[in-house]
Amino acid sequence: MIPQFEAAETAALLTPAAAADALADALRAGLDPESCPQRSALPVPGGGELLLMPAAAGEYAGVKIAGVAPGNPALGLPRITGSYLLMDGVTLRPLALFDGAALTALRTPAVSALALRYLAPAGRALRLVLFGAGPQAYGHLEAVLQVSELAQAVVVGRDPGAAERLAAHARGLGVRARTGTASDVAEADLVLCCTTAREPLFDGRLVAPGATVVAVGSHEPDARETDTALVRRAAVYVESRAAALREAGDLLVPEAEGAIGPGHINGTLADLVAGRMPAAGAPGSPQLFKSVGMAWEDLAVAVAMYRAAGGATARGSSAT
Repeated sequence: MIPQFEAAETAALLTPAAAADALADALRAGLDPESCPQRSALPVPGGGELLLMPAAAGEYAGVKIAGVAPGNPALGLPRITGSYLLMDGVTLRPLALFDGAALTALRTPAVSALALRYLAPAGRALRLVLFGAGPQAYGHLEAVLQVSELAQAVVVGRDPGAAERLAAHARGLGVRARTGTASDVAEADLVLCCTTAREPLFDGRLVAPGATVVAVGSHEPDARETDTALVRRAAVYVESRAAALREAGDLLVPEAEGAIGPGHINGTLADLVAGRMPAAGAPGSPQLFKSVGMAWEDLAVAVAMYRAAGGATARGSSAT
């Protein structure tokens, strides 16, 4: 029987900062996100979606099977379900089974945290506006606190009660926090979008020059959290050009409108980690990091989890 980790056990294995380190290590070891297999998506009855995300690198392989069930929260169930199977990369012998939702809830903030190591305004405590009040919003708050000092956090959510609970959670972590509205982005140094929205959450013209926006909520070409005005102004960074131009509605919708071209991407996460370009982008412009979630990220974090749990490196050698 291979080790199996339930949701709480999976979540406890790594901090967002440690997961971000694992992602950076994978990129420095030569992993190429542009060659990562794309996710397969299968519509299922009831309006849900079944996602299959395989990856292989170094001494490991793995696959995430995830369900996205939009109706689950109304039933008191998680919107994201699933499992992650980690395998030896040569023999394909199963090594461990992790809770897929917990892995995703850690992996996505870790990707954002890695990007923010390079893109977040430096040298001062930041004013954060956080859209969303679900698991990703909580995870991103924790991740940001491991990267930057916060002067204030403003939570914007569709459900006022849920938004206030997250603001109270932030206050419990020592952050001055309150609920607010979309117009609060005008005063923000950092804007995090962690929602299931399909239309823009705020007016991109309000975002201050030099502010950084992170959008993680969608991986569909017709869904977006940010508007064309922001994308046109911003220096844009992505996990992978191929994935973004396939799945990132935040960029594809403005491109379809003729507002930007396919080359309107300043760089990738791998570029930032390798130091191949200035992180700040054009002077006076906001910065936008758009994440769609990729299978290589799940694999890198799952390997780090396996090692943190005491799993031996596959056949005793290192892997990405």
